[in-house]
Amino acid sequence: MAELADCAKSAIERDGKVVLSYGSTLGYGPLREWLAERHSVEPGRVLVTNGSLQAFHFVLEAFTGRGRVLVERPTYDRPRKILAAAEIELGEVPVDEHGLDVDELERELDGSPPSFLYTIPTFQNPTGSTLSEERRHRLAELVRERELPVLEDDPYGLVRFEGEPLPSLFELEGGQRVMYSSSFSKTIAPGLRVGYAIVPAALTGKLEELVASTYITPALLAQATVYEFLRRGLFEPNLERVCALLKARRDAMLDALERELEGRVRWNRPEGGYFLWLELPDEIDASELLARASEAGVTFVPGADFGGPPSSARLAFSFVSPAEIDEGVRRLAALVAPAAAPV
Repeated sequence: MAELADCAKSAIERDGKVVLSYGSTLGYGPLREWLAERHSVEPGRVLVTNGSLQAFHFVLEAFTGRGRVLVERPTYDRPRKILAAAEIELGEVPVDEHGLDVDELERELDGSPPSFLYTIPTFQNPTGSTLSEERRHRLAELVRERELPVLEDDPYGLVRFEGEPLPSLFELEGGQRVMYSSSFSKTIAPGLRVGYAIVPAALTGKLEELVASTYITPALLAQATVYEFLRRGLFEPNLERVCALLKARRDAMLDALERELEGRVRWNRPEGGYFLWLELPDEIDASELLARASEAGVTFVPGADFGGPPSSARLAFSFVSPAEIDEGVRRLAALVAPAAAPV
């Protein structure tokens, strides 16, 4: 907090006439240039948004009327709700422990042409799964062959605890059909509400019109604060701190699950991100379990909210301490174990 407070102060003192006034609808210029250099694109292709979910809103509106939207099953619940509210047809492609099933996607593409594919390849929300490198190459090739527009949502990619980083779809495909969105919510602070998207140059004009009709000008002070944080070289040390803290929390959850529920439920071991995926016995409805768990002071999100099976759940290890995680799993296990048959 002290670092960000000083960054905000410096941003106002250095560039207050810009950041306290109306400005570019596409975002704070120096931050767009920093992001463009990081992703090896022209600054004109960078749109800075109020979190990466807003990028999804803008892309969706830009593609409205072109057909159904393909999503992973399960996938982030907010885009599902947005699409349902807009009465846009969903095409769902299953996710397994290796990420999006590219074979199923190819079969799905044999139907009516979709407007675009929305995917979270790395430490996916809600499952924590990561698209394998082999599948990434196959998907990039399929995108080229079918001329399939893709929105790659990557808010968690840098939050890696172990394993080797994988190339983004954006990098593999060359950024022609694949649009890329990310956020500083997971790497600096969510309350700043600074995300961004990299889109084809031909789409920038349409998005600029959408942005201008939505908020005239973005929150430039928050964007300038993030830029100052980056300019001072604070980003990489902060990312190391975040990853170390989250790894300890993930490990605490894995240890507690093994101690309390080994042989009763299944779960995965994500190499990064915020979540892991719990598979309960078929006879347990996670929504009914949540009602009882809430009374015991434990909360999670039922898998059905993301399009998953009723007997699945997303557990987040990102917010609470290792000690709280340990106690939370113990309380949850007390509710699950009596009803759970061995798996």
